[in-house]
Amino acid sequence: MKKILCIGEALIDMICTDKGKPLSEGVHFVKKAGGAPTNVAAAVAAFGGAVHLAAKVGNDPFGHHLIQVLQFFGVNTNWVLQDEQHFTTFAFVSLMENGERDFYFNRGADGELSEQDINTLEMEDYGIIHFGSATAFLPGRLNQTYHSLFKKAQTKNIFISFDPNYRHLLYHNRRNEFIQQSIEFISKSHFFKVSDEEALLITGQPTVEQAADAFFGLSGAVFAITLGNRGAILGINRKKIVIESIKVQVVDTTGAGDAFVGAVLFQLAEKNLQVDDMLHEEEWKKIIYNANKAGAHTCAYLGAMEAFRHLNKSVFLKNS
Repeated sequence: MKKILCIGEALIDMICTDKGKPLSEGVHFVKKAGGAPTNVAAAVAAFGGAVHLAAKVGNDPFGHHLIQVLQFFGVNTNWVLQDEQHFTTFAFVSLMENGERDFYFNRGADGELSEQDINTLEMEDYGIIHFGSATAFLPGRLNQTYHSLFKKAQTKNIFISFDPNYRHLLYHNRRNEFIQQSIEFISKSHFFKVSDEEALLITGQPTVEQAADAFFGLSGAVFAITLGNRGAILGINRKKIVIESIKVQVVDTTGAGDAFVGAVLFQLAEKNLQVDDMLHEEEWKKIIYNANKAGAHTCAYLGAMEAFRHLNKSVFLKNS
């Protein structure tokens, strides 16, 4: 089985449990390990994959917690570095009565991962590198490191996976920067996954079907556009194929997209393919169907990491 490297942010989500209260009035908060590439790495490990995470946290109780959570799942944390000068990154979130989120982002160590920090990382050790960009497209050292590692991966015959992880509350003033960087990564990746919202944002198209057509013009990659409980569109060989999902009682959708990506990467790693090897359409349909199952399964639990405790290969055998 090929080893997978995920790169990006590891952070703490502080979820206000006082429903309808703005953060200024919230009193009760629940600490959750988070960060899109962190979630993907945990999901891959939950399935039994060999996965490393490259990220930066503070040398503080919250950074220690993130490392402990990752190690619990079996993620190799040799490249989860602890910063002595910067606190672990926090995202504070409260869900308001009107469905909007009151959000405050206190960025710290995650943005400090530098090229020097990982200059001894042997890229040849990995068959797949996954770039999950939620904070990596913001200005800073992580952004420079992210782009540099992406360019190196292109020269090393390594399978590249990408998920833009758009967060409106992070990028509402930087949408054009986000779109341009996303297109750069999409154009050079071998697989990418976007949500229906991200597909419309990045391509500027009015429908998901037209967005898929636009992606065919931007990239030769296989891609998936997730559609929530309707499943996903698989884009392959200039065909758009709707892959259904399974029905679950939804408790929390947090981490569903990351479980989806983790399931795709685990299945690809298990096949032990070379970059130039082409999977048949039927094989990709099975991979995406299993990924849909993983995403749906995650929605049945509260919180991504709690859901991942129940992830394993038997999820792929579920029919409903």
